[in-house]
Amino acid sequence: MLLSMNIGLVSGRCRDQRPLLELRNSLTFDNSASTKLVKWNSASDCCEWPGITCDEGGSGRVISLDLSFEGINGGLDDSSGLFSLQFLQNLNLSFNGFNTTLPVRFANLTDLISLNLSNAWFIGQIPNDISKLTKLVSLDLSTDSFLKLEKPNLATLVQNLAQLEELILDGVYISAQGSDWGKALSSSLPNLKVLSMSDCFLSGPLDASLAELRSLSIIRLSSNNLSAPVPEFLANYPKLTILELSYCQLNGIFPQTVFQIPTLEILDLSSNELLQGSFPEFHQNLSLQTLLLSITKFSGTLPQSIGNLEKLSRIELQFNNFTGTIPSSVANLTQLFYLDLSSNKFEGRIPSFRKSKNLTYIYLSRNQLTGEIPSGHWEGLLSLTYVDLSDNQLTGEIPSGNWEGLLRLTYVDLGYNAFNGSIPSSLFAIPSMQRIQLSNNLFGGQIPEFPNVSSSLLDTLDFSSNKLEGPIPSSVFDLANLSVLDLSSNKLNGTVELHLVQKLSNLTALDLSYNNLTVIASGKNSNLSSLPQIQMLRLVSCNLRVFPYLRNQSELNHLDLSDNQITGLVPGWISELSLLQYLNLSRNLLVDLERPLSLPGLDILDLHHNQLHGSIPAPPSFISYVDYSSNNFSSYIPPTIGNNLGFTRFFSLSNNHLTGAIPQSICNADGLQVLDLSNNSLSGAIPSCLIEGTETPRVLNLRRNNFDGSIPDKFPRSCVLKTLDLSGNNLRGKVPKSLANCTMLEVLDLGNNQINDSFPCLLKSISSFRVLVLRNNTFSGLIGCPGINGTWPRLQIVDLAFNHFRGKLPHIFLETWEGMMEGENRHLEYIKYELMIGMYYQDSITVTFKGRELELVKILTVFTSADFSNNNFEGPIPDVIGQFKALYVLNLSHNALTGRIPSSLGNLSQLESLDLSSNQLTGQIPQQLARLSFLSVLNLSYNRLEGPIPTGSQMQTFSADSFEGNQGLCGPPSNLVCFHPLISACSNTNGSISGIEIDWNFLSAELGYIFGLGIVILPLMFCKRWRTWYCTHVDRVIFRVFPQLDKRSNNLGRRAQRNRRRQ
Repeated sequence: MLLSMNIGLVSGRCRDQRPLLELRNSLTFDNSASTKLVKWNSASDCCEWPGITCDEGGSGRVISLDLSFEGINGGLDDSSGLFSLQFLQNLNLSFNGFNTTLPVRFANLTDLISLNLSNAWFIGQIPNDISKLTKLVSLDLSTDSFLKLEKPNLATLVQNLAQLEELILDGVYISAQGSDWGKALSSSLPNLKVLSMSDCFLSGPLDASLAELRSLSIIRLSSNNLSAPVPEFLANYPKLTILELSYCQLNGIFPQTVFQIPTLEILDLSSNELLQGSFPEFHQNLSLQTLLLSITKFSGTLPQSIGNLEKLSRIELQFNNFTGTIPSSVANLTQLFYLDLSSNKFEGRIPSFRKSKNLTYIYLSRNQLTGEIPSGHWEGLLSLTYVDLSDNQLTGEIPSGNWEGLLRLTYVDLGYNAFNGSIPSSLFAIPSMQRIQLSNNLFGGQIPEFPNVSSSLLDTLDFSSNKLEGPIPSSVFDLANLSVLDLSSNKLNGTVELHLVQKLSNLTALDLSYNNLTVIASGKNSNLSSLPQIQMLRLVSCNLRVFPYLRNQSELNHLDLSDNQITGLVPGWISELSLLQYLNLSRNLLVDLERPLSLPGLDILDLHHNQLHGSIPAPPSFISYVDYSSNNFSSYIPPTIGNNLGFTRFFSLSNNHLTGAIPQSICNADGLQVLDLSNNSLSGAIPSCLIEGTETPRVLNLRRNNFDGSIPDKFPRSCVLKTLDLSGNNLRGKVPKSLANCTMLEVLDLGNNQINDSFPCLLKSISSFRVLVLRNNTFSGLIGCPGINGTWPRLQIVDLAFNHFRGKLPHIFLETWEGMMEGENRHLEYIKYELMIGMYYQDSITVTFKGRELELVKILTVFTSADFSNNNFEGPIPDVIGQFKALYVLNLSHNALTGRIPSSLGNLSQLESLDLSSNQLTGQIPQQLARLSFLSVLNLSYNRLEGPIPTGSQMQTFSADSFEGNQGLCGPPSNLVCFHPLISACSNTNGSISGIEIDWNFLSAELGYIFGLGIVILPLMFCKRWRTWYCTHVDRVIFRVFPQLDKRSNNLGRRAQRNRRRQ
């Protein structure tokens, strides 16, 4: 590549041929990349060489040299002939690869007006000698290599460059404070028009002295850590055309006056996540062409006056907080070609863009847009290439005519909306179409056949999570360019022969999961060797019965065959898929591994819910996620298993038949975030090393084993536990004091052990608590914590049942449990811990609900339960419980509670189970309980309640057992009838028993008025015969009004006669 030649002079006007040829000979350059140097030769006048300009006065001196993009990669130093070109005014060496320091002899070129060394791969310190080029008007030292300006600094470099109008130093390491570099520029460069210093490690703020540079027309300061508000003086530059301040960590409120600079054409404030602002009203005659505000905190509405920006061609407002509708005036933006309003809160309908004939890209995803897309909405937009309307609330059918004539359209994403009807077949007919994404909608019917499959450019089809029916059209398998095919989560049916896929030679991802399909994949002897090299294959719930023979799939990195009926062994050739990172074979009928898995790149292994037996297989060494749960593994955990878990974040052996102790080696897995060994028969003490490391697990689940001893008191100050479940073991002792270090704890289940302690006030500062279960231990004493008003505002499940707690239920303590008061407004979520994107560990808990134990495999954040039963609580039920509007289950049974049932319990609108049985409650049942429409379990038995049972459709559904043991209760569904005293008195006249409870409400006001007349009352008081006649006739009237009382009264009379005979 180093070219040399004999130097010979030719006659002509060029007088600088010798130094030029010396320069050429000294440079190392790429012949194939060069378009200028390769044509320099001594046989022609150097003034005619490409890249050379001589003066027009005929002196033959070179005044301009342009060697940009010449593929130069070395050979420039202080001895170069370049520095003999004393009359050079313009020098351009940009976009080469000199890979050397800047020669100091650049200072010899004292006539230079323009010096462009951008991206020429000069490195090291910029020499002070550059400051001697006092005639410079334009200086460009921008770089993507390591070029720095420290000693001398920026002030020294520019101190003599008073004529400079363009200073371009992008990428040069300057590292100066705002006041330093700002004052250096303003004091030395009064004529500066272009200031470009992006990515120079500058600090802020923008110094006020910069306002003196009144000639500035271009300011580019992006990718510096300015960390300051945008100053108002930027709006005072009368000639400003370009302002670029992206990635500057700007904050505060952006001055609206900058938007209204008449000359401003480009404004880029993107990726300043703390910068706030809103739009002003835009007046006419503004010059704005490009508006980039993505990833900031701008808010407010998009004003109608945006239609006045007639020159606007590019708008990027994504990832902001804009609200309101997209104004219809955008139809006036005739120059618009790029529109991105995604990830805001825009609502309403999508406006028309028919006048924007140049519109090419439309991004409106992740907003709250509604309504339908009218027919012909995209009519006339012949340049339209990219349409993304995903993740909105758009509805209706997609008219087929919407897409006709859009011959340049390549990408359509309508996913995550509520579109319905059929998929428009016109989408498939667009010859340029490459990607169609319609997932997570309500599209129904069959997938249309694809026309012109031989010429189709389609590479992505995503119709997942819709309601599509019928078979997969055969033409899908003729789309030769198809790379991604996702038809999962529909209602497709029929049979799919897996060998059909081999026609899709470019296919990299296939997902047919969760349909009604039957995928036929023959075993080892099948002809699947011609399948394309797929990277992702998901056939979940596809009625597979045999393991597909994928031995030749060397590019496969994601394989999910879960929830099928695959039997037998996991084939040994799986270990030959060296790029495999994700393997999910869960929920099948697999019984063993043909040989140990040897996949060094495997990241996720899920084998849960199979019939695997024998010993635990050693997981691959660098794996992150291992799930062996719900199998038939037996014997013990291998003593060295922890040596394979050095990079593991999730490890589960739950629901197997394991015995023995937890091996110490498992503590070597110091990155473990979830360890689940629950539902086995493991025994011994809990190893303290599980919790005492600097990085404790986030989830430790050892429930339902045979562990004994005490809980190790070794929780470190750095504890990050979110879930600790030790329930269902034989643990003794006390709650460890160091557990208070786990300030992020959400779920604590110590139930069904033999722990002997007082209420765990040591945990009072853990505000993240959601679930506390101490059930069936020997806890004792008062609940609540002395000296504080309350704790645990997020608590939603508390179970203290079957302990020895005593005293009153403290009102002050309960009223801070705000998690039980939030009612119907909470979002439907689960308590879960996110391991990695898209993968969660979901907590489970056992609650007593409707009289039996129920395991909540997923704990909804809206489910709340309070169980204080089988203790020694006394005193009244606190009224504050009536504020627990989110409560589903309330159990206070088997205590010594007294007083009345608070009427405020009628406010528990979500309540499904209420058990107050076996206490000493008195008074009447509040009528408000009849309003609890969701109540399906009620037990008030064995108290001292009295009076009528409230009437109401819900209360009458409960059996008499719900009220037994309360001698004073009457009315349905109990067997005792509530009677009015008048009826009772008449019955006594005929020999009925006394002492039956009277219900005064049976008589109407009108009857009371009539029978209260004095002429009737007096005979009743003094004449027994008149009294008997009167009672008989009144009974007839009452029984005609309430016929159901007639039968009950007769039964009562007969019962009374029998009782009298016994006496």
